[in-house]
Order: sequence, then structure tokens, then C-alpha cells
Amino acid sequence: MSRLGSSMLCLLGLLLTALPASAQELPPWGTGESRGEDLSVYLVTFGPGDDVASWFGHGSLVVEDQKLRQSRLYNYGMFSFDERMLLRYAMGRLEFWVDDASPAATFRFYRSLNRDVRLQELNLTPAQKVELGRLLAENVLPQNRDYLYHHYNDNCVTRLRDVLDKVLGGQLHAAASGPGRMTLREHTRRYTDVGPPMSLLLDFLMNDEIDKPATRWQEAFLPDELERQVAEAQVTGADGKPHPLVARAFTVYAAQGRPATPARPPGYAAVLLLLGLVLGGIAVGLALWERRTGGRAPRVLLGLQNVLVGLVVGIPGLALFIMWLGTDHTVTYRNENLFLANPLTVLALPLGFALMRGSPRAREWMWRLWVVLAALGVLGLVLKALPLFDQDNWRLIALLLPVSVGMAGAMTLGRSAVAVGQESPPLAPTLKASGN
Repeated sequence: MSRLGSSMLCLLGLLLTALPASAQELPPWGTGESRGEDLSVYLVTFGPGDDVASWFGHGSLVVEDQKLRQSRLYNYGMFSFDERMLLRYAMGRLEFWVDDASPAATFRFYRSLNRDVRLQELNLTPAQKVELGRLLAENVLPQNRDYLYHHYNDNCVTRLRDVLDKVLGGQLHAAASGPGRMTLREHTRRYTDVGPPMSLLLDFLMNDEIDKPATRWQEAFLPDELERQVAEAQVTGADGKPHPLVARAFTVYAAQGRPATPARPPGYAAVLLLLGLVLGGIAVGLALWERRTGGRAPRVLLGLQNVLVGLVVGIPGLALFIMWLGTDHTVTYRNENLFLANPLTVLALPLGFALMRGSPRAREWMWRLWVVLAALGVLGLVLKALPLFDQDNWRLIALLLPVSVGMAGAMTLGRSAVAVGQESPPLAPTLKASGN
């Protein structure tokens, strides 16, 4: 998939507020002091939070030397809130890094946010624990800690998955090589269901990269999915026999009053279709009202509707076009939703203001604009019959195509009404001229 902005800033991702900085000295498992028999390793899963950046949850690894009474939590979700952060994120080039912190302080932090804190103690061999501790300690070093964030392929959870798989000799990957439960888009939609407007925006911005059949390994970009796979995994132990990867699991804190993530993505295509038909129908109704009465009110309302469409639909369409041409957000490239909304749609914003002021030229240009946009939308729908156009964007088609067609119909009605008015001379002057 690719680097998203979580709405663009989130757009899509597993971001984490900065946690307390850790000590700089290497822990005993990084210096070779720890014995494997004294080490315990835990996979930590943090539940979703309230803001869009935390909707997907988070994960970390904890290494503890019980004999030396030292422990560290390794968090691959760190990034800098500096003046260049928004630009890097918008360009799809945001760097994350791994840091270590106190497990107890981190758990208190998540508890203060009312987010789940769940632990799985991993049933690793002593040698595997030593190797994992060494790798994590080395990852924190300044020369090793940075990586380029990728929402689906390289994030703070896939990094945990990959380092675990490395010490397990590929056994975790092998166990998760089968088909996934759903596509990456469906996973994204079910986690963003808590905020329907943002969910719809993210759905609009992403192309068919996330509509391909996913493996269970790919699904583990999500903390909950990695937790599930680790719980189900059977790995070969030091005795050469298979055993569960998880020795025990327990909850440090359970969030209070927070809704569970739905098991399936929401099915609201019918609602979006109804909304699209209503919005398109309103435009036609306003045009008929103006045609019948010639009043100012329907023209102003129709212009206002165009302004709102230019803002709400046109600006995301322009952003999508720019993200395709000028950023590393590959998940936006060649997006079929550009048939439905694109830079042309933004023109409805200034033309709508001009129509509200009564500009005849604005009406003519708006007619041309909406005829082109409606034709593009219909073309996008027709092309769905070809295998190449396989993006799962039926919800956006249901919402936006009726709006474009309705606007084109409204502008056609308004244009013909103006043309009829211009061709019919006033009756009173005609009679006066005949009387003379």
C-alpha cells in the first residue's frame, strides 16, 4: 500500500503521541549481560483512541530482565512535531523512529487516554529472547532507529511483526501466509467507522492497491490482527516440538465505555445513494423553481449549492490529483474517483459565487462544467465493466454521480430558461409600437 496522510494527516495512520524519552545507555540485553533464562518478552497491544490518528490502535514490545530488574518498552511509532512535519507527511515522506521507554509510565499514559493495554508473554527460547533483545537494543541506536513510514507496509506494528519473525526463523510469516479475512480497504473502513465523514474521505483518497486480496501477513499492519495471529501461532521450540507462541495473555487495563471495532466494514452504500439523489434532485428542483418564477431566491440557492459542492467535493478532488502527481502516496495514484471529483470540480466554487450575483456568463460556464463532470462520471461507471477498473469505489459512485448528473440537468434547465427569455421580446412595448 502506501504512505498516507492521516486525512492526510492521518489519513491514514497508526500515529502515537510522543512518550517520555528513554535513558541513553544500553540495557543489559544489549550489552550481552542478560541470560536468556532471565528474560521475558511481551507483545503489547494498545486499543484505539479518540482521535483519527489513534483509531487503528498501537503496539510495542517489552523486554524484561527479571534477575537484574530492568525492563524497556520499544515503540516504533515515534515522529517529530516540528515545522517540517506537515510538509513531509503531505509528501508521503514522514520519518518515524523507534525509541524505548518505561513500560509502567507508558501503560499509565494509555490508561489516562482510556485505551486498552493488553499483554501477551511470548513463549520464545532463551536464545531467541537474547537475539530479540539484542536486535531491539540495536534498533534504538541513532544510526539505526529511523525509517520511512508506510501505513500498510512499514509502520509501528509491521516492525514488531518483522523482528519477531526474524528471531523465529520465518515461522510467523509461514503461519500467516494464507488468505486474509478481508481486503485492506475493508479493514480500514471498519476501523474508521467511528468517524463517518473522515472514513468517507479516506475511502475517496485510496486507489485499488488496497482492494487486492490480502494475506494474513499483510493484515498484521493492524495491532489487533498481529495480536490475533500471535495468539494462534504454533512455533517449534528448543525441544523440536510445536507449541503455542503465547505463554500467557492478560489485560493491564480495559477501556471503559469505548465501542468495540466492528468485525465487518459498514454497509452504507444505499444511504449514500439516497443522499446523492437528494442533492442532485435539489439542484434540479431549484432550477425548475427559477424557470417557473424567474425569482432571485432559487438562483442564489443554486449558486450556494455549487459553492458547497466546490468546497466539500472539489477540494478533495484537487488534493487527490496533486497527491497523484507530486507525492509519494502511491495509494492515491490512478484513482478512479478522479472521474467523480477532480480539479475541475473546484471551479464550482467561484462560479457558484458568480451565479449568486446574477452573472449570465457564470451560468453558461457552469453548464459546460457540469456537463463535462457528469460525462466523466458516467464514463467512470461504464469503465467498471473492464477488469482494469476494479477499484472498490461503488459507495463514492452512488454519492457523487447523482450530484453531477443533477447539477448538469439543473444547469441545462437554467440555460434553456435564459435562452427562452432572451428570445421572447416583452409584450407591452410590442403593443405600444402597434398602437402608434
